[in-house]
Formats: sequence, C-alpha cells, structure tokens
Amino acid sequence: MADAPLIAVILDAARPYDRLIIGGIARYVREHASEWSLYVEEDPLQKLPDLKRWHGQGIIASFDDKRVATAIGGLSVPIVGVGGGYGWFNPASSLPYVFTDNAAIGRVGAAHLLACGFSTLAYYGYPKTATAGWSEERAEAFAEACEQAGRPCHVHTGRHADARRWQELQRDLCDWIRDLPKPVGLMACNDVRARHVLEACRTLGLRVPHDVAVLGVDNDEMICELTNPPLSSIDQGARRIGYEAATLLDRMIRRGVAAAADTRVVVPPIGIISRTSTDAMATSDEAVVVAIERLRTSPLRKPDISALVEELCISRPALEARFKAVMGRSIRDESARLRVAAIRKLITQTDLPLKTIAARAGFRSVQYMTTFLHRHTGTTPARLRIVERRLTESSPPLREADLPGMTHSS
Repeated sequence: MADAPLIAVILDAARPYDRLIIGGIARYVREHASEWSLYVEEDPLQKLPDLKRWHGQGIIASFDDKRVATAIGGLSVPIVGVGGGYGWFNPASSLPYVFTDNAAIGRVGAAHLLACGFSTLAYYGYPKTATAGWSEERAEAFAEACEQAGRPCHVHTGRHADARRWQELQRDLCDWIRDLPKPVGLMACNDVRARHVLEACRTLGLRVPHDVAVLGVDNDEMICELTNPPLSSIDQGARRIGYEAATLLDRMIRRGVAAAADTRVVVPPIGIISRTSTDAMATSDEAVVVAIERLRTSPLRKPDISALVEELCISRPALEARFKAVMGRSIRDESARLRVAAIRKLITQTDLPLKTIAARAGFRSVQYMTTFLHRHTGTTPARLRIVERRLTESSPPLREADLPGMTHSS
C-alpha cells in the first residue's frame, strides 16, 4: 500500500478567515481524499514545516506572510495559494490561486444596509498595507454601491491596524463615529474590526442598531455570538476557498504536475447572516415601514401593491416614490431581492424537493424558478444545493418550523 500523501496547510489557525479555509480543506479530505495526511501547525509562528527535511506531496498556503512566500517559492511540489488576493503572491506566477471576491462583498454589505433604510452609510477598514488591499477593494465597491443608490458614504481606515494599540485605536475610532450623521449603517471590513466599532459605540453611549447598525465580514461565530448585541456578518465563502483549493491540489497530485497554468478561482460571498446588530429600520416614513414589513413577512409571495396602497390610503405613485427615496430601489426590486434570499435559504438549508420550493415561491414549475434564480444570481437551484449547502455550516438541514416568514404563496 502506498504511503499517504503528505499535505502541508500553511495558514494561520489563529485567524478566523484562515480557520474557515482550513475547515473547507478538511471537508474535501473527508469527502474525496481521505488518504491525505495533513500538516497543520496551530502556532502561527511555527506554521512552516522544516522544508529541508519535509518530503510532502503538496502545499496549500496563504501568501500574506513574506516568509512563507519566500520559503515555498522555489519548491517543485504542487502548490495552491489562497487568500484575499493580496500579499506576496506573484500574479505572473503559474501557481493556481483561490481568492475572495472582495468587490462582491462590498456590494452585498451596501445592499444589506441600504435595505435597512439608512440614508447615511459608512465603511471602516484597515490602513493600506501589502496584505490589506482586500479592505480597500471592499471599501471601493461599498462606496460605489452607495453612490449608485444616491446615498453619502463615509470611509475611514484609522491610523492603527494592530489591536495591541487598543487605546489609540479606540480614541481614533470614537472621534470618527462621533462625527458621523445618525442614524448610520456601518460596514466593517471584517468581524474583528466590527467588534472594535461595537466597543466604540458602547463608549459613546450610542445604541446599536438604532443609532449605528454594524455589519462585519467572516461570520466568525465566536465573535458574532459573543458581542453585545450579536453581530450581523457576511459569510464570504472562506470554506469554499479551502474546498476549491484542495480540489485543485488533488487534481495536480493525481496528474503529477507542479502547477496548473494560470488557474485563478474567485469565490463569491455566500450572503448575509443577519443578527441583532443590523435589525433596524432607519426611516420615520410609516408607509415605507409598513411596506417593508409586508415584504419581509412574506418574502416568497409577490407583493399585492394594490391592496397595500388601499390599506395605507395612499396613491401607488406616491408610495413607489417614497419607498424608492428611502430604500434606493423600487418595491418590485426589493421584493425580488427578498424572494431570492428566501428561495436560497430553502434550497441550501432544507431537504425540501425543488418542486415543493418552486410551488411555495409561487412558480408553476422548477424551470420557472430556475430561470428566475439564474436571472438574479447567475446560478441554478441544483448548483446551489450541491455546492453552497455543503460549504456552509455543517449543521443539519433546518426544519420548516425553523424558517420564520416562509409563507406559502397563493
């Protein structure tokens, strides 16, 4: 029997993002490469094996650490890079690279906060460094989405990236948040930065989410569930990055090649994991609040706008205009956005047949639902169930009782 392939996973297990990538690698190994023997060093200072004595068959590595990039650069074994798209990875290299769609993350974050009705939005990122370009990329996409919606956007990076300078970091952050117009929807570049924002809000006596709604990125449950209030976050698909990287590496090992020419895999975010920190509706327009509540209560049902305007004693053009002024999109567009999110949840988090989901969502057949979903997301129900569901949390499928607001369509 041949020896098990030795695979080095050179990531920083102390970082939430890297831990999630490792989880995706582990899932691939369980499903397809159970004979692999993984080397994962938990101590970030010792994450490199002794490469002079190590005789492994492959490496999955982040290039955020210059020492790592230098140490593995000249090796002849198959190597796959992972990360946020920055650091010391050479774009001219033939090494395959799997990375985050940072622009999509920025757009998703802006859409979520705009959907909460905030007229002012803000983004809190990291100072520019060789490895933090992903934060700037998210900020640019976030600001562009705000501009397209006609909303002002305030971007701040602060002077300090390292939380070891906590007092200076918090003083700078408090000064910025204090001067922001309220209420404000604020996206942080990751969950760690979002936790800093929550602490600054506590210091300033600001209410979250009513004065400042806070959204993070990573969906690190240890941070999100322990903050006060619990933190809404974007699942950026880090597990899928690990899974795709392991897929590429396995293919390279089986083919006996050290590089897969110019392979770049960009992984889109899975979506928003909504918690209390963004559970707000930032408008005093009662008609718009009622309209949004109706859409959110029955996200699978097409809105009966005629009944709504009759209930509110308001003309349809007036309601449409006021809704768009607050939300930055039409009632129909917001309904489609919520409908897509509800359908995705049923597909990826339950075992319901696609035919049943299509009927619940008011479609005459799975094909009609497929066309609708592909038009709004670029993917199909079958692919969502096969790919996304296995790469999200490893919890069992939800029961129908666990799905609030999933109302039958007529």
